[in-house]
Amino acid sequence: MSHSPLMLATVLAGAAMATTAVAAEPTLILESRLRHEAVDQAGFANDASALTLRTRLGFETAEWKGIKLLIEGENVVALGDEYNSTTNGETAYPIVPDPETTELNRLQIAWKGDKAAAVVGRQRIILGSARFVGNVGFRQNEQTFDAARVDLKPRPDLALTYAYVDRVQRIFGDDHPQGDWRSDSHLAQADWKPAWGHLTLHGEWLDFANAPTQSSVTLGAGLRLERPLSDNGLKGSLEAAYARQADYGDNPADFELDYAALNLGLRQKDNWASVGLERLDGNGAQGFATPLATLHAFQGWADVFLTTPADGVQDLNAKVGATVRPEGLPPVRLAAALHRFTAPQGGDDYGTELDLLAAAPLTPNLSLETKLAWFDGDRPGFSDRTKVWISLDYRY
Repeated sequence: MSHSPLMLATVLAGAAMATTAVAAEPTLILESRLRHEAVDQAGFANDASALTLRTRLGFETAEWKGIKLLIEGENVVALGDEYNSTTNGETAYPIVPDPETTELNRLQIAWKGDKAAAVVGRQRIILGSARFVGNVGFRQNEQTFDAARVDLKPRPDLALTYAYVDRVQRIFGDDHPQGDWRSDSHLAQADWKPAWGHLTLHGEWLDFANAPTQSSVTLGAGLRLERPLSDNGLKGSLEAAYARQADYGDNPADFELDYAALNLGLRQKDNWASVGLERLDGNGAQGFATPLATLHAFQGWADVFLTTPADGVQDLNAKVGATVRPEGLPPVRLAAALHRFTAPQGGDDYGTELDLLAAAPLTPNLSLETKLAWFDGDRPGFSDRTKVWISLDYRY
């Protein structure tokens, strides 16, 4: 596999500083996740059963003149092949996009000063809530970026971020024809946190040489307000977001599409509830796209809307969560969400989804999580499906 010029430069620079930095007690990186994902999807005679193990191993050097070097490898192994990983040829089963792979997950040089920081190399990038740029951390092979990133903090309440992305290492791995995107993309974000709230401005200029239909420019803004409602710790929040997207680079299409979201929430310590509406428009040929987002975290865990329908999608949702603390036992985090998906224009129904989660730490290093997603489709192309996950996560 070829490597980007930015990655080759990082390797050379890392080798140059390694003899100095590595000698000063590097920090070990060791993470492992064993997960079973079961999928029952209409239209498939067979149910998917994917038992996979992901392991990450690496190290980060001690700081030397504000500089650190990080190297991390990642391995995903399938302990059974009764699922379509997108590269294993098992097309009789529903897709579980966790292919077997062994690859360099991160190789970066980071520098941090008083009011600025920079990272160069293969790195994890998560901006804001990851609605537009994220690492797709739920999948076994996470998304990383060959990029150069600069963060500035000119004032305590203001943060500025810029990143140039040379290549995107996607979740599908090196054996997939779209496993990496050759990129000439720019990401920018400004976060202002005055006493009254949090204002975000962002832009994504995405240009992919081997995925031109995913190239776009998006400019957006988000606002979050939070206020105490009582003396017992109850708080109310309002979140609103808007973005405008158009074709960019070599995208053969010509479009302008809108994104909007509104969310009202209540929180008291570890207990919370929210009602939200998220809308991604479509023009009949394509929908508003966020190809670098952590999509699993939005519009339902069943992942029906990883690609926005040509007519767009509107998600009316209600969510609740709580942490219960049984005496003598670890705290258990619970969450539930109900989604109603429709087309923005005309309100045609796509379907309804229910999501449930329970998670708890077993030891300081080991945690258990179970999730369920049940989607009931209302029209062709949006098939019924049920997904269940059981995961054991270990972090050194």
